[in-house]
Order: sequence, then C-alpha cells, then structure tokens
Amino acid sequence: MADNGFDYDSVLEACARRDKAAFERLYQQEAGQMLGLAITLLGRRDHAEDCLHDAFVKIWSNADRFDRALGQGRAWIYSILRYRALNQLRSRGRLVSADDGFIEQMADDSPQAEEHTAQQWQGKQLRRCLQQLERPRRHPILLAFYRGLTHDQIAERLTIPLGTIKGRIRAGLRALQECLQA
Repeated sequence: MADNGFDYDSVLEACARRDKAAFERLYQQEAGQMLGLAITLLGRRDHAEDCLHDAFVKIWSNADRFDRALGQGRAWIYSILRYRALNQLRSRGRLVSADDGFIEQMADDSPQAEEHTAQQWQGKQLRRCLQQLERPRRHPILLAFYRGLTHDQIAERLTIPLGTIKGRIRAGLRALQECLQA
C-alpha cells in the first residue's frame, strides 16, 4: 500500500479479474503523475498522451501478469510507462541526448528539481536518497533510468570500464533501496 492509502497491488489484482471500476480508480489515481513523467521523458505532450494511453492499455491487458511477490504495483505500472516511452524514443531515434544537465538537477536542491521530482514521484524521499548517493553511483543510475542507456552505453559515455559501471549501478541501487525503506 502506498503512503496515501491507495492499495495498488489489490487494484491491479482486481484489474486482472477485469474489474473496470478498479481500473478507473487506478487511472484516476495515477494518470496525472504518469503523464508528467511521460512529458519529461518524451518532451512533447502529444507523444506523452499517446504513451500514457498505450501504457494503460498494456496495464489492463497484462494485469494478470502482475505478481505482488515480485514487486510493488505502483513500480510495475511505472515500469510499463517507462518502457513504452523508451520504445517511442528508440523508434524515433531520439534516445540519447548529449546534455545530461537535467540528470544532476534531479538530485540538486533547486526549486526546479523539487517541482520535477514532486510531480513525478509524489514526494521528496527519492530526491533525498539520490542526494545521499555519491555522483559516481548516482549518474549511471539516472542515465539508465532517464535516458534508457544500457550498461555498455553508459560505460562508453562516461569512459569507465563496463564492470565498474555495473558495480556502481548495483551498489547504488542497493543504497537507494535501503534509503527508501528507512
């Protein structure tokens, strides 16, 4: 269950049983936040709206694949949105931008970063945890999530050995998980 009392896992399980009212509740709960994230990832509202639509179709049609033992429901729906957005970017050949400035803004103290994070993640906890990560661990994680880069692409971009990148991402994700659970 999320901090706001919304039980994503149970709602997704109801969607798997084809409960349209549950699906509508899920849409009402998350569509705004998901649209904000899609706009951030895709850069255009019209593309973001298409992505959001595709993500909710996928959520509805694949709700029976959600397994609460494997992870949280909210994370599951956001991963669907993220993969839809990354697929759109790849199909348009726009996946990698040379400017990673916004990545560091996600962990800084500026009002823009706070607004960005609050809009996407409903709170400051992720931002706080990202701030606690040292840059060598934080940057590869953010490149993977926000740019959709593979470990190989991150290693090439940062001119750091692949094994080092994999280790930093693993350690960084472990630290983030511990911080978010604290």
